Amino acid sequence: MHLRLLKKTRGEVSLYDPIGVDREGNEITLFDILGSDPEVVPDEVSTHLQVEALKSFLGTLDEKERRVVEDRFGFGDKDAHTQREIAKALGISRSYVSRIEKRAVQKLLEDLDPEEPPARRH
Repeated sequence: MHLRLLKKTRGEVSLYDPIGVDREGNEITLFDILGSDPEVVPDEVSTHLQVEALKSFLGTLDEKERRVVEDRFGFGDKDAHTQREIAKALGISRSYVSRIEKRAVQKLLEDLDPEEPPARRH
């Protein structure tokens, strides 16, 4: 049983796992060598994990919705663009881009939190 539990966490690395010792014999962790403010690292990791989770839900959108969201928010190593820039690239109106974006974000919110009741549509 213990071996099965270890198998699940084999690929995981903690920032606080020892990775060696310094000249004085003190244990060094990955967190020690990152060279960042201790408050920043967990926030950046959390943000990265949230973005990756969100990317996995982009597949639930249709092609146009996915393109608008990716272009609007800069997913996939893209720069974020304005609705006007996206409208020009797609050959549609800015207001239509706005509607597509709103619909796509609503779908993503519902996918991310299935317990939350869907928002009222006007």
